Amino acid sequence: MLSFEPFTVHVPDEVLDDLRDRLRRTRFPNAIDGIGWEQGTDLAYLQELVAYWTDGFDWRAQEARINAFDQLTTEVDGQRIHLVHARSPEPGATPLLLVHGWPGSIVEFLDVLGPLTDPAAHGGDPADAFHVVAPSLPGYTFSGPTQERGWNPRRLAAAFVDVMAALGYERFGAQGGDWGSIVCANVADLAPEHVVGLHLNFVVARPPAGEQLELSDADRAGLERMQEFRRTGSGYQEIQGTRPQSLGYGLEDSPAGLAGWIVEKFRAWSDCDGDVERSFTKDQLLTNVTAYWATATATSSTRLYWEMRQAGASALPAGRIEVPTGIANFAGEITRMPRAWVEASYDVQRWTDIPRGGHFAAMEVPDLFVDEVRAFFRAPRRLHSR
Repeated sequence: MLSFEPFTVHVPDEVLDDLRDRLRRTRFPNAIDGIGWEQGTDLAYLQELVAYWTDGFDWRAQEARINAFDQLTTEVDGQRIHLVHARSPEPGATPLLLVHGWPGSIVEFLDVLGPLTDPAAHGGDPADAFHVVAPSLPGYTFSGPTQERGWNPRRLAAAFVDVMAALGYERFGAQGGDWGSIVCANVADLAPEHVVGLHLNFVVARPPAGEQLELSDADRAGLERMQEFRRTGSGYQEIQGTRPQSLGYGLEDSPAGLAGWIVEKFRAWSDCDGDVERSFTKDQLLTNVTAYWATATATSSTRLYWEMRQAGASALPAGRIEVPTGIANFAGEITRMPRAWVEASYDVQRWTDIPRGGHFAAMEVPDLFVDEVRAFFRAPRRLHSR
């Protein structure tokens, strides 16, 4: 049986002092005049962000925001796992496994934990309450770096099934985006008898073998968008999937380099029309980046891409997901699969096209994210409360 220890985030002063010293000594590269974000993170914006990170950003205030929620650590297969365990005041609340991806963290969920756990205090219906378990993926931020091979999405899912059982949650919902969606799909595949519903705001599915499915105009537009992303925006996958260690030497040594690598994704994958601060504040961006820096997990987080390539199909669900599934398509999401493809792989009970928000929906449009999660899980709640 797993054991849990209380956890509080506290980055030592010397780590923060070293961070500011490195930021002040950043050696920025040159950039072509007027290139903007075309070749990656815009130089002028990164200089502005680094200046704020050095002299304006208050990590201790953000640390306090994280520590407002109960946190635990445990160990599974020799790997430390950190999690937020935000219990609801409502006795009938539904347990919910909430899983992030790369380059995010549990920081993505800070604005939704309150409304999800205590809807009555946020103008909602107490019947929509959740006990939220939000783990940091092994290799990511407060879970610390991975120390051995093999931590692919299937293994992560098995570890989270064990965590939910050890917390006493016999039946629970699962919600994920990015890697979290693949992990949660595996959770539903590994333990369908324990999962009341699966909700995804990012989903990947292949066309059914041997079937010619008619695609809508929206389906075709989504496929074209994904093809453009593979052509112009997927280089990070190739690097992280093949040479994460080489990349890591730069990310672990230069906070400005780490910010440049991560913030570009928040801009490219959000519904911000090219202005990243339309979707996120500097404090939100830097809280996430600082969580990676302070825990020295930039390299191990990218290693998940390498692990996925090594495992291949064995890291994916073994068959069709028969757990009731909800799909939330946010307007700025980079991956929008044809519905018929998704329905061939999942028991889709709810499909919602949401006009705002993107890949980091819980952070970007927390109100819409909360509304959609609540709406989907009302049906599984009714079914399993009988």
